[in-house]
Amino acid sequence: MKNGIAASKGYAIGNVMIKSNEEVCVVERTVENTQEEKERLVKAVDASREQLQKIKDKAEKEMGAEKAAVFESHMMLLEDPEFVGGVEFNIDNNKVNAEKALQDVIDMYMSIFASMEDEYMRERAADVKDVGSRILANLSGKACGSFENLDNNTIVVAHDLTPSDTAQLDKNKVVAFLTNIGGRTSHSAIMARTLEIPAVVGLNDITETVKDGDKIIVDGVEGIVIINPDGATISQYTEKKQKFEAEKEELKKLINVETRTKAGKHVEVCGNIGKPEDVHGVIANGGEGIGLFRTEFLYMDRDTFPTEEEQFEAYKYATEKMEGKPVVIRTLDIGGDKKLPYLPLAEEMNPFLGYRAIRLCLDRTDIFKTQLRALLRASAFGNLKIMFPMISSLQEFLKAKEILSACMDELKAEGKEFNPNLETGIMVEIPAAAVMADELAKYVDFFSIGTNDLIQYTLAADRMNEKISYLYNPMHPAVLRLIKMTIEAAHKEGKWCGMCGEMAGDERAVPTLVEYGLDEFSMSASSILGAKKIIMNS
Repeated sequence: MKNGIAASKGYAIGNVMIKSNEEVCVVERTVENTQEEKERLVKAVDASREQLQKIKDKAEKEMGAEKAAVFESHMMLLEDPEFVGGVEFNIDNNKVNAEKALQDVIDMYMSIFASMEDEYMRERAADVKDVGSRILANLSGKACGSFENLDNNTIVVAHDLTPSDTAQLDKNKVVAFLTNIGGRTSHSAIMARTLEIPAVVGLNDITETVKDGDKIIVDGVEGIVIINPDGATISQYTEKKQKFEAEKEELKKLINVETRTKAGKHVEVCGNIGKPEDVHGVIANGGEGIGLFRTEFLYMDRDTFPTEEEQFEAYKYATEKMEGKPVVIRTLDIGGDKKLPYLPLAEEMNPFLGYRAIRLCLDRTDIFKTQLRALLRASAFGNLKIMFPMISSLQEFLKAKEILSACMDELKAEGKEFNPNLETGIMVEIPAAAVMADELAKYVDFFSIGTNDLIQYTLAADRMNEKISYLYNPMHPAVLRLIKMTIEAAHKEGKWCGMCGEMAGDERAVPTLVEYGLDEFSMSASSILGAKKIIMNS
């Protein structure tokens, strides 16, 4: 038996097919004719674009436009002048072959993403590798691996699966997949949840532990893999699989049901999104609103700041699609470890505690005002609420409100519509904000607890550091005390309190949070129905 990370829930019993991880071996060569190398690069990029279009079309058909959008971003990378232009610059400047020039740019991009604190952004390194590997394969004349001619009940085992690998899986034949590396927020894991294929990742050496044809059981609930099980174990897991499928069908009955606790209190169960299109997944899973729209993703994968008009259209789209349900949009949370290529920032010793989020926005009011104006204009189209991240003092919130008020005055003078009474709140993710919640609650319209940072700051435990992962405990008494204090402080002033960190969808934590009186839970779309059931039984 092996233990890994449960990336997509479910049970599967099938036979192993090991995906070979044949990577192009890049050998550096000095070239004289750089123009010829650049022409080779262009041909490889064009071929990659055609392949990605086919994969995108297939993914759109089988998983919907929302999940297929990842391949749009892959294709955008092929159009990015910083990416392809960087390779061409390497060819010209260093007089090297296209393969070597490309590999250097891939390594640079992957290093940038891999060093980011945000888990979702860190996993984007896999996207760069996926696109880069495709171009390298086309440069070398090697076809990218496919999943054709598979047997029924196949369990794909690989070192890693790229988003394009996962999109090509035939759900009628592939019943699960396992990887040596990866996390819950990787695109392949997200797609596995969309396809409802059980997946366990981060197994370290599963490609060496099993061989082609082995019969195995995949437990995507506990993150367990059982190799060559006996008859009794197969019977046990067959029963578990049937029970799981029945429960999943039963959960679908809750899609349009209002979430109320046993005591009769209405609790909003909402979804976290990163792109406007993600609202469709929230709606499909019965989400009662958007509890967190991470706007930084509008700023990523481009070489200039998004304009006011671009942002307005994105916020308006999400707000309109939710048809009057609350849409809480977090202002730009960038800086420190999350960098933009067009926003040079100084290196910092402690980027998690540095020049980022509201601190950057209050300093760079030109950036901040563009976003606030777009948000205000979008507020005329639905129930939009603005949330400021990384607040550590009342002064920061009041300064943000002052800038927001100035934007209102500007829009009013221009004759542009907005909701002058929209709610404004803060993310409680710094212990100082939780401790001062009683004072802050007098001025804000709501709190949303960002547990990912609150836990690591409270316990001085970097959640990305595997050596001290045992210290990162959402149920630590100190963390729970801060959460309870925050909820009580909000209620004392007649304000509502939500939670948009991972803890909101943690099945262990939900009953305690209901007991504390949390008003709103926000999580990934796939966790909504399960959380609804727990809340309604609490």
